[in-house]
Amino acid sequence: MTTTMSGIDDLKARVGQHLGYSDWREITQDQVNAFADATGDHQWIHVDVERAKQGPFGGPIAHGYLTLSLTPMLVSEAVRVEGFKMGVNYGINRLRFPAPAPVGSSCGRG
Repeated sequence: MTTTMSGIDDLKARVGQHLGYSDWREITQDQVNAFADATGDHQWIHVDVERAKQGPFGGPIAHGYLTLSLTPMLVSEAVRVEGFKMGVNYGINRLRFPAPAPVGSSCGRG
């Protein structure tokens, strides 16, 4: 179920509240490869499946920024905000990627 909010006052009133869940989404090697092509980050831990199997994570992992870039898709499944002409990415303070996201793992449902 998607939570719908109308305007800035409704949005502010829900700060700190749980708003819903997205569907689970598998991180695929095709996504990782496409992200590598788009960003120029072809580090072997992302794109060389055979070498990555011998690496520190036991297989290829998604780029941290790939996992972050899935946020709009996941949020749009849980939350709908009305009463705005557009939204822009203002930035993120203190972003960290504390654990790898292995290819084949799932994200979402947060």
